[in-house]
Amino acid sequence: MVELTPEEKKELITRNLQETLGEDKLNAILKERDLKIYWGTATTGKPHVAYFVPMSKIADFLKAGCEVTILFADLHAYLDNMKAPWSLLELRTQYYEQVIKSMLRSIGVPLEKLRFVKGSDYQLSKEYTLDVYKLTSVVTQHDAKKAGAEVVKQVEYPLLSGLLYPGLQALDEEYLKVDAQFGGVDQRKIFTFSEKYLPQLGYEKRIHFMNPMVPGLAGGKMSSSEEDSKIDLLDSPANLKKKLKKAFCEPGNIADNGLLSFVKHVLFSLFAEGEGFEVKRVPDHGGDVTFLNYADLEQYYAENKLHPGDLKASVEKYINRLLDPIRKDFEKPELQKLSLAAYPPPAKVKGGAAAAPAAGSAVDEDSPARLDIRVGKVLEVARHPDADTLYVLKIDLAEAQPRTIISGLVKFVTQEELDQRLVAVLCNLKPSKMRGILSEGMVLCTSNADHTVVEPIVLPSTATPGSRLAFEGFSGTPDELLNPKKKVWEKLSVDLKTNADGQAVWKDSFLLTTEGDKLSSKLANCSIK
Repeated sequence: MVELTPEEKKELITRNLQETLGEDKLNAILKERDLKIYWGTATTGKPHVAYFVPMSKIADFLKAGCEVTILFADLHAYLDNMKAPWSLLELRTQYYEQVIKSMLRSIGVPLEKLRFVKGSDYQLSKEYTLDVYKLTSVVTQHDAKKAGAEVVKQVEYPLLSGLLYPGLQALDEEYLKVDAQFGGVDQRKIFTFSEKYLPQLGYEKRIHFMNPMVPGLAGGKMSSSEEDSKIDLLDSPANLKKKLKKAFCEPGNIADNGLLSFVKHVLFSLFAEGEGFEVKRVPDHGGDVTFLNYADLEQYYAENKLHPGDLKASVEKYINRLLDPIRKDFEKPELQKLSLAAYPPPAKVKGGAAAAPAAGSAVDEDSPARLDIRVGKVLEVARHPDADTLYVLKIDLAEAQPRTIISGLVKFVTQEELDQRLVAVLCNLKPSKMRGILSEGMVLCTSNADHTVVEPIVLPSTATPGSRLAFEGFSGTPDELLNPKKKVWEKLSVDLKTNADGQAVWKDSFLLTTEGDKLSSKLANCSIK
């Protein structure tokens, strides 16, 4: 193998990145030796096809001679608002290790050049714990919350665990003995937090590499009410074809195109010298064509010379090539057993089993797709006979009979304003009696911080009663009933809010009608309950 110059190594290390912090230090190290770098992943939901983006970048690091550590951040997964239950942490860490090793093998990355570390193997040590305490003596609550704003679940009254999260990620750089950390640009605030506070503990400031946030393959502007939109690493070729068929891929659109982003950030970084992106086309579409660099492909697509269907078919071929070795690995009984144990299907609920999702479309434990939110039309409004602040609503949800739902809106909305109004209804809460009357759901409302202004979410007039509302980028079968003992609604609702434009979102995913219309409120940056 030809020895690369420092400049050639730097080109490999930094290509396709959105930002690098500490470039002078990078130049100095590469003149002396190879770089030591780590990438960490919290072991929460199942890795999906978008994980090939950081994996292909890790391949770049290895080509540049870097010493690469992959951290399975199990403790971080729990601290981030318990996204992974303590009882499942070990199983999910094992699953992540198996599936990521399988991904790396599928793109030709030699595993012997990598170091795999589990966070809890060193994060519970006396030395690490003492450094955590030292950090708490210098880090302000404001800085800790700001650092985790793009990564950790943000709530009005945050748990202490979420405030600790950025500090622990900063300390990982020191305890893994690396020169640099790699992550998405959404981690930037944690990276700058690390650069500020590690020197205050006597540790050196590290280099930070940031990938751009790449649009999802089956996301973008497609309707999130379509099921099976997330491409799982174990999806069958038939499921992959179905999902890519639904993917948003507007002719000539290169700005919001997950397919093109995947080609740029994954495929072209993996191609051997002289290899290009092949598009097989019928003569009527221009015949076969090969692109030896991404810029030519992007320009060709921007000029509407490449039909979206031909692009999808080509990307499908390459994704199947990547997924085939992973599918084969997970045909092994022990790995199938591990997958089921780490991500068990929804538990049976009283009165019958939860509907089984289609293959490859199981709803993650922390997914808002577990919520059964539907459009309802208020048919009747009456005051509760035994509670001055409550309404008794009869709501049409396109079921055999209207549902009775109790709502505490008397102080905020008149009966006339509610009558015949379209509302968003959470339909799979456990029915409960409120002052003697059984309530069979909840009308979702926005509220300001001091709870002096409350209003139902505004739906477009074209919404159809009974139709399901869904969050952009999430799909699957909702729970038949949200288990109150497991606090499913309480955990998911902390991220249900309106954004700065008053649009209803879960984290950053819009709540949409089946037609793709967004829901709104006159209250911006407020909670939805």
